[in-house]
Amino acid sequence: MQKRTAHRWRMASLMITGVVFALGSFWLVQVINRGDDAAQGDVPKSEPDYIVEKFSFVRMTLAGQPRYIVSGDRLTHQPSDDSLDVEQPVVLNLGETQPQPPMTMRARRAHIDQARSVVQLMGDVDIQRPQQGAVKSLALKTEALTLYTDEDRMETAAPSVLALGTTTVEGAGMKANNATGQFNVQGRSQLKFAARAR
Repeated sequence: MQKRTAHRWRMASLMITGVVFALGSFWLVQVINRGDDAAQGDVPKSEPDYIVEKFSFVRMTLAGQPRYIVSGDRLTHQPSDDSLDVEQPVVLNLGETQPQPPMTMRARRAHIDQARSVVQLMGDVDIQRPQQGAVKSLALKTEALTLYTDEDRMETAAPSVLALGTTTVEGAGMKANNATGQFNVQGRSQLKFAARAR
């Protein structure tokens, strides 16, 4: 009888020890998982989640036509606001209105706000549009330019030099609408016309 009781106590103590070890293991796994979650939560949201070298992408219109082609040396995605930072960007505006020729925009850097469809070009901004039919050639140089891609317009508060055909306009800032062909020069400006041939 005593042997049976001793055997039962040994079995009970083994089972209790097994349960304690199982609960201890479960608790340890939970603590480790919480530590991993906390460590991931400590990672700053400002850190980029992907970087692409020598990239090119096409933005389409609602009708499925190519609208913009953006390329550059390096693209960095910021997950905090779903924006893109681009080094040595080249933006080719294919335009929706005909017969507007394509416009090529270059800069040292760009910040693309995808949610608002806004592109900020910074550093040695150079825009070129060739002459095509009745549409005059266009060249614009400035240090900073904001493009509103959905509205096909751009603006800058920085000094800028705009050449439209043979006419050159220098101003402290500028607003332009590529779709309508309207330009508005801000602040003090200087207008130069090419001399007419006699």
